[in-house]
Amino acid sequence: MPSRRRALLILLLLAVTALASVAVSLAAGSLPLSLGEVLRALTGRDAGDVGLAGEVVRGLRLPRALAGLACGGLLALAGTLMQVLLKNPLADPYVLGISGGASVGALFAMLFGLPLLVMHAGAFAGALAAMLLVFGLAHGDGSWTQTRLLLTGVIVAAGCGALVALMLSVAPENRLRGMLFWLMGDLSQADSPWPGLVTLVLGLACVLPFSRDLGLLARGELAAQILGVPVARLRLLIYALASLFTAVAVNSAGSIGFIGLIVPHLVRLATGNDLRLLLPASVLAGGTLLVAADTLARTIVAPQQLPVGVLTALLGVPAFLYLLSRQPQRGAA
Repeated sequence: MPSRRRALLILLLLAVTALASVAVSLAAGSLPLSLGEVLRALTGRDAGDVGLAGEVVRGLRLPRALAGLACGGLLALAGTLMQVLLKNPLADPYVLGISGGASVGALFAMLFGLPLLVMHAGAFAGALAAMLLVFGLAHGDGSWTQTRLLLTGVIVAAGCGALVALMLSVAPENRLRGMLFWLMGDLSQADSPWPGLVTLVLGLACVLPFSRDLGLLARGELAAQILGVPVARLRLLIYALASLFTAVAVNSAGSIGFIGLIVPHLVRLATGNDLRLLLPASVLAGGTLLVAADTLARTIVAPQQLPVGVLTALLGVPAFLYLLSRQPQRGAA
């Protein structure tokens, strides 16, 4: 019972923090608003000069904040699943080339000025192709290993990076800036937060029932098989779900790194390795981090906006180096 109360308390604190980050995001910007004005705008009780606040909050800031919450949660959830599945703290959809494949598909559509729906379909197709390529090459003659999968993902990610550079080099001037800004992460292009929110809720509902099996798999494949865990099917299911989560996030916000790599580490330090708590806690923490980073991106040099992916990298690199320095070295006394 005390552990259950502790888990509920942690989730409650993270939920309150997420709501606070959304509230700050709605109030901050080129047009600063008080919390009272934000509440009146959300409830539709604005009039006169406050009508502008309603348009800004309901039409611009709220969809963007909700999209950031959804995309951050999806990236953190995908990163947590990949790290548990591969038993490697460096595993991440970006490292494994999934987001690179999604970026190639989306940028290809942007290069030729294709409709938004085609861009979304291209991102999903690119993520799926990268997933199949990584798994197909990693299996090879059947001697699948975690290290082989990780190295294959790194090579596929490098290839996707080369294709992205090629498309940027031949892109016309009138599309190059938009492609570059999207590639660095840009929540301003998130036209609707609902696809990300629906995917996040349904995805978390699909993953949580497998928390016990994933926990057993993290302790060793042989032990998991002895205890009745369908390891092969579970591995494919989790990898496919992580690919889907990444593709939806890339569709909404472009390429944003370090959320799926750093957040699981930070949450694990606070909550431990119980996946029943780690998964929803990572979702809340990832969403909060991305919303906070996007708020900073909108306000640091307002009215200009910075790519949110730049800020997540600036925050993620020192955090990851600090966490890496805390890892015990092999052979140390």
